[in-house]
Amino acid sequence: MAMTAEEREAFLERTKSEFDARLARLAADPSEWVTFIEEAAVFGAHYSLHNQFLLMLQAAERNMTPRYFLPYGNKQGTSGWKAVNRHVREGETGFLIWAPVKRRPTEEQAREWEAAGRTVRRDLDGRPSIQIVGFRPTTTFDISQTDGEPFEVPTVQRRRQMRVAGGRTAQLLTGDDPTGAYDDVVGLIKQAGYDFALAPPGSPHLGRANGVTVKGPGIQEVRVRDDVSGAQRLKTTVHELAHIRCGHLDNLDQQEHLHRGRRETEAESVAHLVCRALGLDTQAYSDTYVLGWADGDLVLIEKCAETVLRIAKQILSDLTAVPDAAEPAPDPHAGATPARSTRRGQRRRATTARPAARRAS
Repeated sequence: MAMTAEEREAFLERTKSEFDARLARLAADPSEWVTFIEEAAVFGAHYSLHNQFLLMLQAAERNMTPRYFLPYGNKQGTSGWKAVNRHVREGETGFLIWAPVKRRPTEEQAREWEAAGRTVRRDLDGRPSIQIVGFRPTTTFDISQTDGEPFEVPTVQRRRQMRVAGGRTAQLLTGDDPTGAYDDVVGLIKQAGYDFALAPPGSPHLGRANGVTVKGPGIQEVRVRDDVSGAQRLKTTVHELAHIRCGHLDNLDQQEHLHRGRRETEAESVAHLVCRALGLDTQAYSDTYVLGWADGDLVLIEKCAETVLRIAKQILSDLTAVPDAAEPAPDPHAGATPARSTRRGQRRRATTARPAARRAS
């Protein structure tokens, strides 16, 4: 969209002010985090944190609940709503978001960026690669602002159901877990190099928790209680995968300074976003109390929110592709650090002697 210099400056000031105000509310009130995660679930974690905030704000101003966004579409009709034979109704106002601008910087620009401490990606021949060089304001439209041929929002559930393997459509599991994703989530855990098993309460490392992830010399395992419902089993398994993907068991010397509350907030929020996208509403209430770890620090809150959106998007992308389970990958850190674990479902710290594995959550 075309903007004058004055309009662009005003838009920048407004979005920066709104972004900071929303972060401040997240840092001050745990219930605001629940609201944020619920709103982010509407978009399936597809947008960046800044654009999530922008879309939420504009939707609230219009008193509407958006469902799915696409741009207007190019003249050739090969992009946006035009590509799916729908058109934006006359008079509709688009939602403003920031779109990345990609191009190949000149060598002079690349050297200036590198001198300023910015990382510049380069091709094998040393030439600066095409990369994001900035952002520009653009518009996108919700499906409710369009007319045309029927369009089914491409949710994660639909993409998984449409995936054909050997001429057959993937079937959903019956019972308490309606998603059919449990085996695929377990496969992602195994691909990360972890042994996975269901275990009875009181088992080693698991104790009274619903789930636990342990990493240390000669051990990388995830255990989930074998007596919980199918829905809880899926949520707990995704929660443990989130701990792995968020890196909560890596670089232990640094992780010592990462508050337990932040680890649990990130893992639980990722689990909620992923499960919601898969069709299972898990309710984003668990562990909201732990947001006290932030103590009003906006930088920490922003990092946490960005991590949650990035990891949720990554897991959903992998579950849509559903690669075949592979043999556990070798762990380059094995044998170099003490064992560590993240435990889910037990909030009270142990007061008795601890085993070698360290309980971090």
